[in-house]
Amino acid sequence: MASRKETDRKDAPPPHKNYEQVVNEITARYPQLSDRFQQVARFITQNPNAVALESINAIAARCALHPSTLVRFAQHFGYSGFKQMQAVFQTRLATTAPGYNERIVALENDLQKNQQLGNLGFLQDLVVRDIATLQGMLESVTAADLDHSAQLMGRADTIFIAGQLRSEPVAILLRYLLTMLNRKVVLLDMSGGLAPHMAMNMTPRDALIAVSFRHYAQEVVQIADIAGQKKVPLIAITDSVLSPLAKDARVLFTIPEEEYSFSRSLAAPVCLVQCIALALAAELHPEEEQPRIATLTERTQIREEGKKSSHK
Repeated sequence: MASRKETDRKDAPPPHKNYEQVVNEITARYPQLSDRFQQVARFITQNPNAVALESINAIAARCALHPSTLVRFAQHFGYSGFKQMQAVFQTRLATTAPGYNERIVALENDLQKNQQLGNLGFLQDLVVRDIATLQGMLESVTAADLDHSAQLMGRADTIFIAGQLRSEPVAILLRYLLTMLNRKVVLLDMSGGLAPHMAMNMTPRDALIAVSFRHYAQEVVQIADIAGQKKVPLIAITDSVLSPLAKDARVLFTIPEEEYSFSRSLAAPVCLVQCIALALAAELHPEEEQPRIATLTERTQIREEGKKSSHK
């Protein structure tokens, strides 16, 4: 027979009926949580749709934890149990992402069809997961964030870029795109261990774009901390509001990832930085209806034509 305390908790209204309030409280209390609770916090903030749609057993399996840990986590934040917390995520999904359930079912059906196709099936698996991630990114990125990032880059004396390990290709692509827009760009190269020392040259008149996903590159986190100390505007591209890059970010772009998947793709981050660069192009050239970024070949041709004209 349940005790009066347990009955009262079960009948009590949820402490938060709004998804954003739940995430904000988890973020604020994250540093004080136990390691297992932090593991749960990372998963549910990065995978809100999975939390809404999947059973507690399935979610616990993806967290590599026992379902009772999820129940205790929910109770730690004032809910009667995990189901009551899950209801908040289900409300968010019903109000902000119509059709998502059907989309996930379709994608899972595609996965099942391809499970027996060996390496080709592995490729199809990656593509399907990329599609889901890209669609999720469309729901999380706002026009205001893109506009704000373009304004910060547009007025910056120098744009510093930091990305290491798996994020390094994203940083290199971003350097190329912004250089093609005639911006002064410094890629904080991690070779030689000088990047944090180079970052000390940043000023509030500059801007830093930091790219890092779990498990976060230590030097990128250190550079983001330097930006915070020196009041340098930070544009962070990461996986969660719980990322160490998030705390000082003026603009925060989050791309949730499957934390336990080895083959995490760069398709979504690459798509995002291309859009960020195009937003800057529109900021620099508002008169152009379709902003574009010239290629290196086009710029070379323009220079050659200019030389020929000057000799005539």
